[in-house]
Amino acid sequence: MNTLSLFDRPDGDGGEKDSERVFRVAELNRAVRSTLEAGWGDVWVEGELSDVTRAASGHVYFTLNDDVDAAQIRGVMFRGDASRAKATLESGARVRMRGSLSLYEPRGSFQIIVRLALPAGAGDLHAEFERIRKRLEAEGLLDVARKRPLPMFPRTVGVVTSASGAAVHDVLRVTAGRCPVRLVIADCRVQGKDAPDSIIDALTAIQRLPELEVVLLVRGGGSAEDLWSFNDERVARAIAACRVPVVAGIGHESDVTIADLVADVRAATPSNAAELTVPDRSALTARIEASRRHLERAFEAALGRARLRLEKLQRHMEDPRRAVAGIRNRFAALRHTLERLALRRLARAHAEVSNLRERLGALDPRRVLRADRERLVEMRARLRETPGPFVGEARLKLAQLASTLEALSPLAVLARGYAVTLHGASGRALLRSSDAKTGDMLTIRLHEGSLAATVTGIDAGAPKRKPSSKRTRSKR
Repeated sequence: MNTLSLFDRPDGDGGEKDSERVFRVAELNRAVRSTLEAGWGDVWVEGELSDVTRAASGHVYFTLNDDVDAAQIRGVMFRGDASRAKATLESGARVRMRGSLSLYEPRGSFQIIVRLALPAGAGDLHAEFERIRKRLEAEGLLDVARKRPLPMFPRTVGVVTSASGAAVHDVLRVTAGRCPVRLVIADCRVQGKDAPDSIIDALTAIQRLPELEVVLLVRGGGSAEDLWSFNDERVARAIAACRVPVVAGIGHESDVTIADLVADVRAATPSNAAELTVPDRSALTARIEASRRHLERAFEAALGRARLRLEKLQRHMEDPRRAVAGIRNRFAALRHTLERLALRRLARAHAEVSNLRERLGALDPRRVLRADRERLVEMRARLRETPGPFVGEARLKLAQLASTLEALSPLAVLARGYAVTLHGASGRALLRSSDAKTGDMLTIRLHEGSLAATVTGIDAGAPKRKPSSKRTRSKR
């Protein structure tokens, strides 16, 4: 599709050059729409709603009026955006809207396509919301750590809501198909200036039930002004002070209130609050059945593994009779081995005894004595047969050797007039005059007796004889 601008001019190939181009109506509407959508982004606009119409498709059509200058603009919110609107879309409501400008080509109707709708003054409400949230957060009332878990199977559940609202019917409908539970409804106002006090009174009253286990604080959807009671700081503190866990199911999933933030559990809707609080009997039954089947499968698998192990062990186990027979065979083999070893040792012992007997026989004293006697007789006979000259020659040689030894005796040397000089302190024989010094005591050994002498002088002259004689001549 070609997009035309309002400022397009003829290209000179036809028509009058000085005159403006003549549009068809559809072309003009298309060009105006293109210019609006391209030249404007999202805009905010505030006014009063009128002629509000909800189509069967869910789209909402309306007129937004300026009550100061008596101006108006047509608008539309498509179904998805309309379901998330924070403002009440009804005639007479003052709203603040955000959307894009466009033109409805079939009728040439200027309009705004709205994607976000807030109550007029929503900026002030948002600022107040943030102020309360930050103060409660600073006090720790929004901490996750203080959130309490819900009882698994509650028997008594309190419901704080309007007894005539849609929320209580949603709770009753959901819990009817779930586990048996006693519902105690505390009626209160959920919209308007008196709603905060009414909610606080209902919360206080429901806690007087000693068997109370959990409280549902629920309300159906609505505009930001409709839900503002649940942003009241006093309501938030009453929720935090409740002695049992509180489940908040206020408005739709996109609606967030201070009560949602302070509650122990936040639910998207009243129905969801009931689902989170009361267990589903069919779901529990299904879970139990699934657990039973899981246990059965696990048991069967474990039993199968045990059977396989048993079969494996049985295959590895021997027949007791075969085991006994094997033991008997091993015992017989061992007995045969022991007998063979015993016989071998016995034979070796017999041989050793025989050997010892032979050795003992060889060492018999009578036999030894008899042999010695025989050798003695033989030696005597040999001595008798030895010639006389041989003995005389031996005796002469012995006398010569004795004379030689006598001549070499030190006593014989001393007998010829020699003496041996000994140092008095060490007892060592003196070979040189330098071995003593003046004043030393000396002992002079003679052939018969000895003399004690003192050195009074030393002659260090060269010796007349070689020092190898190692003797000193002394005059008697």
